[in-house]
Amino acid sequence: MSPLGPRRPAVPGDGGTVPAARRRTTDVAAALGPVAPARRRDRRGRGLRGPVLPMGAPAYRTRAERFDDLVLDAVEDLERRWARQLEGAEFAVEDVPPSNPAPWEHGGVPLGRYFPADAGLPHRIVVYRRPIEARAADDGDLADLVRDVVVEQVAHLLGRGPEEIDPGYDDGH
Repeated sequence: MSPLGPRRPAVPGDGGTVPAARRRTTDVAAALGPVAPARRRDRRGRGLRGPVLPMGAPAYRTRAERFDDLVLDAVEDLERRWARQLEGAEFAVEDVPPSNPAPWEHGGVPLGRYFPADAGLPHRIVVYRRPIEARAADDGDLADLVRDVVVEQVAHLLGRGPEEIDPGYDDGH
């Protein structure tokens, strides 16, 4: 027996014998080696990283989450007044509109779309986050623009004018 442990018989073209400690094994767990214990410190010995921002900090939520909240706020305000007419309608947020425009859309990037009920699907209103964020100058402008887009799409859904849906609607943009 060699100091490296027991040897396996030589295989032609193998180049000699290989210690048992270096043999290939079919056991997956043995092939992966010992499982390392959970790390309690990082590689520099400083300890685990915590959250970058505490939950109460304004930047804790992502832009997409804040945008979703703006859409929900606008929808909740409209549902107070138009609850019966909006019953069953679905509202969604997508990052960008699909590259193929609807036949009735001419030029420009849509900020939102209304999809009528079809084949068992309810009415759907989709608001596109990235085009709206690109047009907004600041957070206040973003909230106003989101509200205007939601009001315009609900007006399409109900077949009424945006001013009738929301008396505070501003068509001056």
